[in-house]
Amino acid sequence: MSRRPALRTAVAASAAAFALLFAGCATNAPAGGSSAEATDAAPSPDDYVTPGKLTIATGETAYEPYVIDDDPASGEGFEAAVAYAVADKLGFAEGDVEWVRTSFDAAIAPGPKSFDFNVQQYTITDERKQGVDFSSPYYSASQSLIALKGGAADGVTDLDGLKDITIGAMANSTSALTLDALDLGLEPKLYNSNEDATAALSAGQVDAVVLDTPTAYVAVNFYIEDSFFVGELPKSGIEDQWGLLLAKDSPLTPAVSAAVDELREDGTLADLEEEWLSGLTEGVTELQ
Repeated sequence: MSRRPALRTAVAASAAAFALLFAGCATNAPAGGSSAEATDAAPSPDDYVTPGKLTIATGETAYEPYVIDDDPASGEGFEAAVAYAVADKLGFAEGDVEWVRTSFDAAIAPGPKSFDFNVQQYTITDERKQGVDFSSPYYSASQSLIALKGGAADGVTDLDGLKDITIGAMANSTSALTLDALDLGLEPKLYNSNEDATAALSAGQVDAVVLDTPTAYVAVNFYIEDSFFVGELPKSGIEDQWGLLLAKDSPLTPAVSAAVDELREDGTLADLEEEWLSGLTEGVTELQ
């Protein structure tokens, strides 16, 4: 039976925690793949933070459905399960995996790392790749529109209806770029962050906002009172891709990317997405 856990209300207990989720999903430009040259050479034991161990990092608090009960070592949750699947591809048994915690900003800052890779819903961007490496993408998030019940967007059922409402999005984000690529003649209000955009929604400054679908799910169910899904936006050729984060020019990047690629090709990533994330889009229709 597929496990489709509901996010705990603890997700909404802290605005700061939700801001970190927003930060992880923000992007200045969609980009995929690793910033290191691919190589057939296997990593040596000395390439790891601790020889003989695989050290994986996640958030100082890790939230569902990515990590269940803030316990990544359980392997329960989408990202915890992905991490152990990558570990297996790299030749590590579960007992040889060690977990550490990092803040979002500390992990993404240039410099030495306390981990071999970090899994924390990091969107791959060209800007970020100036200071860190990313694996091949392990997840591509769709974009969805959310709004307040009883507002101007309540009752919108198709793309044509978007022309009659005011939409907010983070500037230069995948959300904003998706709206532009749909070529609907929209002029969304742009904000410095997703948090600013949703604050504008709550304040009635916009009728709806566009977010990646997992973040939209958290917003609707646990953060923004009286909000709902208007619908999922059609694919536009622009993807919000999440990658495992490594130190800049890490000797592990090619091997970690190859592991992710194998998991994609053998269907493991699709299975884990179905198991842990499918509930996030249940009942959400695509706008046509």
